Amino acid sequence: MDKKNKLRVLSGIQPSGNLHIGNYFGMMERMINYQTKNELFCFIADYHALTSSPSAQVLSSNTFNAACDFLALGLDPDKTTFWIQSDVPEVTELAWILSSQTGVGLMDRSTTYKDKITKGIKPNMGLFSYPILMAADILLFDSELVPVGKDQKQHIEIARDIAIKFNNKFGDTFIIPNPDIEKKTQLVPGIDGQKMSKSYNNTIPIFGSEKIIRKKIMSIITDTADINEPKAKDTPLFKLYCLFASLKERESLSEKYDGKGLRYGDVKIELFDKVMDYFSIFRDKRKMLFSKPDDVFDILSIGAKKAKLVASEILERVRIASGLNYRL
Repeated sequence: MDKKNKLRVLSGIQPSGNLHIGNYFGMMERMINYQTKNELFCFIADYHALTSSPSAQVLSSNTFNAACDFLALGLDPDKTTFWIQSDVPEVTELAWILSSQTGVGLMDRSTTYKDKITKGIKPNMGLFSYPILMAADILLFDSELVPVGKDQKQHIEIARDIAIKFNNKFGDTFIIPNPDIEKKTQLVPGIDGQKMSKSYNNTIPIFGSEKIIRKKIMSIITDTADINEPKAKDTPLFKLYCLFASLKERESLSEKYDGKGLRYGDVKIELFDKVMDYFSIFRDKRKMLFSKPDDVFDILSIGAKKAKLVASEILERVRIASGLNYRL
């Protein structure tokens, strides 16, 4: 497929700590798959992470870890423009320009700020204007498609509203992005049955030690059904096992759940083996990346230069449209 005919897809992820299998099956696997047929722009959103006030050391460490995670899991820097958000500061200039054209009422209608405050994050202006920076992330790269979960739909709607208002005032400047929301969102259960999330402390890490991963898997909640009774399948253990099983293996497990003699402990041991086998290559690659940080820095530097070329051109277009280029 000719590059000019490819759809430009953009996504970012905050560097928020240890990656777990919910992150992978819920978003990252899908994102990495975009690079095969589309023009993928992918970044680590460290500016956004500042809104939760991490320490400098934690943010720096998490940012590097997140970059290694993506690269280890299959993101190809030769097929994708991959960078750290703060390495392309043009996004902050665009965010200011967009802020000057965005009504306070639009921000007041955003649920992000209220949700974050409810969860205990200290209020700050970065958190309040978070959707504007996200709009800048999207519009700065002429993004056509933005893969998000259902909870992020409003952010894309805000970005569209801002772009349309700007275009109506200054002429056609921005491409209006569309959200790509998975109709059947992959809901990965945590070890307690709730959605897998660091907020619930119910995750199974991808790159943790074997001891920790085993302990987490052996802690998956189960019912108290007798060994000779049929077992419920709408449960975290069954669903997690099926993520890693072939169709034949899923059918076999289903039959075991319907029959007699199944021991949950045996299923958990099998699941542990499958998890370790599935991520084995990724874990090895991540170790290699950590042992050669300069190689990772070079990849990110090249990605930032590629992103800057696009961002600078579009930002200049915005400057001219809005009257900031007085030399014309």
